[in-house]
Amino acid sequence: MPVDDSQLDRAFAALGDPIRRAMIARLSRGPATVNELAEPFPITTQAISRHIQVLEAAGLITRTRDGQRRPCHLVPAALEALTSWIDEYRLETERRFRRMDAVLATIKEQEK
Repeated sequence: MPVDDSQLDRAFAALGDPIRRAMIARLSRGPATVNELAEPFPITTQAISRHIQVLEAAGLITRTRDGQRRPCHLVPAALEALTSWIDEYRLETERRFRRMDAVLATIKEQEK
């Protein structure tokens, strides 16, 4: 799933808040209602709803209808896209370090 800059901005901004990160962690175990998500936090349900809206706008979660319930669900593809974006840079950095290690090993061998 390609991620554009605005999607990255929204997702990383959303994940910059510890409450939203905790909500994502909770949703990784399965769907949850607003009240279930609010339970561990000493903030209002209205504040939790705002956090949910931010996560939805970032494309990290969705809400569905189940009768009177509106459970929130994690969007795994969105997290996979973020991980892929991060991995691209992590892997390039690792390649550079491996090349540097090879050069240093060659220099060390030449010094012997």
